[in-house]
Amino acid sequence: MPKVYMYVVDRDFGFAPNPFHKLCTLATCKPIIRRVAKEGDWIIGMGGSRLKATGRCVFAMRVSSSIPFNEYWENPLYRDKKPVRNGSKKMMVGDNIYHQIFGDWKQLNSHHSHPDGSPNIHNVKNDTQTDAVLVSDYFFYFGAAAMEIPVYLLRKISYKNARHHRVFDLSDVKPILKYIQSNSTPNRVLGDPFDFETASARYSAKDNKVIVDG
Repeated sequence: MPKVYMYVVDRDFGFAPNPFHKLCTLATCKPIIRRVAKEGDWIIGMGGSRLKATGRCVFAMRVSSSIPFNEYWENPLYRDKKPVRNGSKKMMVGDNIYHQIFGDWKQLNSHHSHPDGSPNIHNVKNDTQTDAVLVSDYFFYFGAAAMEIPVYLLRKISYKNARHHRVFDLSDVKPILKYIQSNSTPNRVLGDPFDFETASARYSAKDNKVIVDG
């Protein structure tokens, strides 16, 4: 039975997940989910108090594949997911940032590097503890247009706005997924990320802080 992994999205830059270029990918953060999620599982990100979106769905993605970082880096299918820090906001938040050379991890200038573009070792360690990128070719991304989920559906699964992810059987969350599918359009970015205006920002897992460039 497929699983559903639900968690509260604290920050939403369009980086994790990255819903652009016709695929939704989760390549950084959430190492435990990336380690255990398999093809056919769902990842659902709910809005949190910081985004003033409690009870609203930021994104839902059905995992179509789980691939290692080097495959993500080398496959031309994912080339547009590599960040271009002097490009558009969409390109700034590219999540295709890791690859290995002779066992050493390399980190591209990105949302997870230092402001000068040098590697942020704390993010490298956190992200690469799981060598897996989740790819979805069937997803719903709402961003700042996060969809409000009826309270009675959330109560059925005893959903709470809390830290860490929760795991459900697909059968338990089917009513929520059916509601999302019936009231939205898949494989489209239906709203800009909540934090898109600061797409150039950098995040560090060391102190869980965001630094805005410039």
